[in-house]
Amino acid sequence: MTLAACTDRMDGTASPSASGPPPATTPSSIAAVPGPGVPKVDTPLDVRHFQQAPCDSLTPEQSKELLGAGVTTNPAVDDQAGPTCRWNVPAVSQAGVGVTYFKTTQLGLTGVYRAKDTIYPFFEPLDPIDGYPTVAFGQVDERSTKGRCLLALGTSDTQQVDIAISLSEANVGKKDPCAAAHDVAAKVLENLRKAT
Repeated sequence: MTLAACTDRMDGTASPSASGPPPATTPSSIAAVPGPGVPKVDTPLDVRHFQQAPCDSLTPEQSKELLGAGVTTNPAVDDQAGPTCRWNVPAVSQAGVGVTYFKTTQLGLTGVYRAKDTIYPFFEPLDPIDGYPTVAFGQVDERSTKGRCLLALGTSDTQQVDIAISLSEANVGKKDPCAAAHDVAAKVLENLRKAT
């Protein structure tokens, strides 16, 4: 399902995850990635450029395709979770997308999987994108109540990119924000692979 198939434009506001970080990284935990049940990333991607310029994650054309005209781009390279970029449309209620190069740990998706049923009661593995694993997660399942979804894309066994989606009030309960986040992750992955 493409984002355009979800709606004429992706109405929503991406916000940072309210959930706490996964457990702290130790040398032994790094050696243990990927953990039990965690999909392995066979072809790691170099994301260093995007950690310096997170707004390169989506092209201007892609952000317009996702959100419509009037998109504003807001970089936050020093965001607590990691370098982040947010795209939104001020004229549309809550329209937005956020992409974060998660740097709090070096566990990749293993950190998310370890927090399943504890920090992240909402946990739903999604289809991989060209071999790169994805999982939707959060402290609360807000898909139908607030139209929000946070998805992690594994770019290596030790690194992840988080994609946050929040649908407009008009689309809450009508569109699946995790399907939209998966479509955005595919676009981000395409740009990462072009740069590698």
